[in-house]
Amino acid sequence: MFFDKFFTKRLFTVRAQEEEEMVDPQQALREQCRGTKHCQDLAEKYQACNDRVNSRSQTAETCVEELFDLLHAVDHCVTKDLFKRLK
Repeated sequence: MFFDKFFTKRLFTVRAQEEEEMVDPQQALREQCRGTKHCQDLAEKYQACNDRVNSRSQTAETCVEELFDLLHAVDHCVTKDLFKRLK
């Protein structure tokens, strides 16, 4: 009846606002820091170690030290600016 027609019509329309794509500031800073000379040098050392280990069939060598050095340098670079960008 009357109520059926009344309730089937849309009285209100709610639309979500379009959101900007959220960018993680830590990820953006990591990309910038990986481009620094110091981090690039450490990345090259890590890659050389990784290539050396992968070229051998039996080795006890791992590249953990080189990886930790690289991650430490990137994190150290990121921490200088990260908290200034957080809301």
